[in-house]
Amino acid sequence: MNESVNSGSARRYQSLADNLTRTFSKQGCTVKYALGEVSVEIPADQLIDVATRLRDDADFRFEELIDLCGVDYSDYGRSEWTTGEASFTGFGRGVEGSEDSAPENDRRYAVVYHLLSVSLNLRLRLRVFADSAQPIINSVTSVWRSADWYEREAFDLFGILFYGHQDLRRILTDYGFVGHPFRKDFPLEGHVEMRYDNEKGRVVYEPVSIVPRTLVPKVIRTDNRYLDEVNQQQDPADA
Repeated sequence: MNESVNSGSARRYQSLADNLTRTFSKQGCTVKYALGEVSVEIPADQLIDVATRLRDDADFRFEELIDLCGVDYSDYGRSEWTTGEASFTGFGRGVEGSEDSAPENDRRYAVVYHLLSVSLNLRLRLRVFADSAQPIINSVTSVWRSADWYEREAFDLFGILFYGHQDLRRILTDYGFVGHPFRKDFPLEGHVEMRYDNEKGRVVYEPVSIVPRTLVPKVIRTDNRYLDEVNQQQDPADA
C-alpha cells in the first residue's frame, strides 16, 4: 500500500515539475525535482508575475504561502574539512581548505518561499536571489497577504528589503538594534547590550561587555604518555 501511495505521489510531483518547466522556462525559471520535492528558482524581476500565475492558474492553484525566510549563502559549500588527499595516519591528516569550495559571492542573499495548494494537495518551494550589495526583492504581499510578517522577519534578521511592503520595520529585535543577527558576518556576542537604568528611568544601550572565549573543552589526560619523564621512570629504591 505504501509503495503504491509513494509512487503515485512521485508521479504527481514529476508531473508538476514538467508542467512548471513548460510554463515558466521562457521566463528564466529553473525547476528541480529531487527527493520528492519540487523547487523553482525565479529571476528577481519575474517574481510577481510567476507568483500570481502560480496562485491563479488552474494547473497550479497555490493559494497559500505557508512560510517565507531569508538565507545567507556566504561561505556556502566552504568547509574547513574539505580536503583533496590526506594520509590516514600521523600529522599528515591535517586539513587544508579547498579552493573549489569557495562560495558564489554574487548570490549571497536569497528569499525562499514555501507554497501549498489546498485544492491539488501539492507543495512547492520557490527561491529568489537578491543583489548582494543591496538586497532588494519585490514584496509578494499583493499575492499572498500572509507574507506580511514573514517579510518583516526576513528584513529584521537578514537585512533583505522588500519593495512595495506597506509596513517594513523590525518585528523581533528592538527598534534600536544595530545590524541583522542572522547574517553570517554578525558577531556572536552582538554589537550592543541593553539594560534598564533606574536613575534614568529608561532602557539604555551600551557597548557589549561579553568577552569572546574559546568553547572547545579542555581535556586533561593523566596516562603515562603525558607525564613528565621523571615521573615515568621508576624509582630504583622501590624496585
